[in-house]
Amino acid sequence: MIVVTGAAGFIGSALVGELLREGWQDIVAVDDFSRADKVANLEGKKLTARVDRTEFFTWLAANEKLVQFIFHLGARTDTTEFDRSIFDDLNLGYSKQVWKACVEYGIPLVYASSGATYGNGELGYGDTDDSLPQRLQPLNPYGDSKNDFDIWALAETRKPFFWAGLKFFNVYGPNEYHKGRMASVIMHAFNQIQATGGMKLFRSHNPDYKDGEQLRDFVYVKDVCQVCLFLMQNRKHSGLYNLGTGQARTFLDLARATFSAMGKPEDITFVDTPLDIRDKYQYFTEAKMEKLKGVGYELPFTPLEDGVQDYVTNYLLKKSYC
Repeated sequence: MIVVTGAAGFIGSALVGELLREGWQDIVAVDDFSRADKVANLEGKKLTARVDRTEFFTWLAANEKLVQFIFHLGARTDTTEFDRSIFDDLNLGYSKQVWKACVEYGIPLVYASSGATYGNGELGYGDTDDSLPQRLQPLNPYGDSKNDFDIWALAETRKPFFWAGLKFFNVYGPNEYHKGRMASVIMHAFNQIQATGGMKLFRSHNPDYKDGEQLRDFVYVKDVCQVCLFLMQNRKHSGLYNLGTGQARTFLDLARATFSAMGKPEDITFVDTPLDIRDKYQYFTEAKMEKLKGVGYELPFTPLEDGVQDYVTNYLLKKSYC
């Protein structure tokens, strides 16, 4: 039995779908199932059980002998939320409970960290130095909550016999329809182009970057799922791992790839970055991927243009799910 928390969300539901395609039949989905906007992410997926996140630890205590692995992907991911108590509860406190349960019951664990832990990147984007998280300065409470848990996990003397914290960079792909403002720029671009024929990107407010040339490490959700499967099946090297492509690309690259995938002429303009996130905005992210490759991960990461093409033509245009 494999447990996925956050199973009705973006990455969680994509992972559930990939597990089922790979032949794993005994999947338990944990989430807040009261949210109607996420219901479609799990439609057609055969699950052993759906467990509300508030009842998960009671359920786990009764079923722990059947559980082979836990993917803890449930979290509050809104980078514009500044109520730290929400993150303390959902991202920090709940994650500690999951960790302690995995220790008690002898269950291996993969959990979602974030590239947001690196802040503005002034200390680099390396994942090999376990002392680095203590020096990082994330730019928002969401990043703080993820970094705080990484620090806590590294310091714990009692650990699951295998664990991995995945620092997701800019993940995009199917099943993010419910994410609203927090959806990937590709989905926003698609919706804008469909509605107006054009795309508005954030203007640069940093003299080191021209408009649209802000750089991010965009990683396709299908690649994220493959890394999760690899770690589940190769439980040898615990620790924190970056999960990006290792190659930063510009927002202009992304927008142009979206126009191309839609067969539309380019029409790109710029608007000011909203004031509520302007001073928290990352202008460059690029995951160092040597650590993951060093433990045997050999699959290539999907180039941006190929990922956007697949996402647009096979999902967004068809309003389908993976």
